[in-house]
Amino acid sequence: MNLFYLLKPKTTVAYLNKAHTIRQGLEKMKAHGYSAIPVIDDNGEYIGTVSEGDFLWHMLESDMSDQRALEKYCIIDIVNEERNRPVRTNVTMDELLLRVMDQNFVPVIDDRNIFIGIVTRKDVIRYFYNKDRIAP
Repeated sequence: MNLFYLLKPKTTVAYLNKAHTIRQGLEKMKAHGYSAIPVIDDNGEYIGTVSEGDFLWHMLESDMSDQRALEKYCIIDIVNEERNRPVRTNVTMDELLLRVMDQNFVPVIDDRNIFIGIVTRKDVIRYFYNKDRIAP
C-alpha cells in the first residue's frame, strides 16, 4: 500500500509557523481540539511538534499569568524538534506502524524536507485491521 492513501494533506491539517506567538499557537490548538501540532518554517520545512505540555511548561517556567505575556514568545522557543520525527513518502507501512505506537500522528515530508501532511494513528490502525480481515 502507498502512504498517499493514508495521507492527510497539509491543506487539511492545522499546523503552526515557527514565528507564530505562543498565544496564536494556543488559540489554533484550542480551535482544532488538538493536543499536539506540527510546526514549519517560512519555507514550509518541518521543524518539529509542540504539545499542550510544551505550552504549559513554558508558561510555568516563564511565570506567565496573562494572555499578553503569551505574545512575547514565539513557537520556535518551545518547539520540540525530537518529537514526532517525520518520514519520507517512501516509508513502509510496517515502519509507519512502529512510529504510531509512540505518537498520535506522523509528519510526512518530501525529498526537499517540505511538510506535505500527516498520517494519523487511527488511519494506520484501520489499514492493518482491514488488511488482516481481507487476508486469506
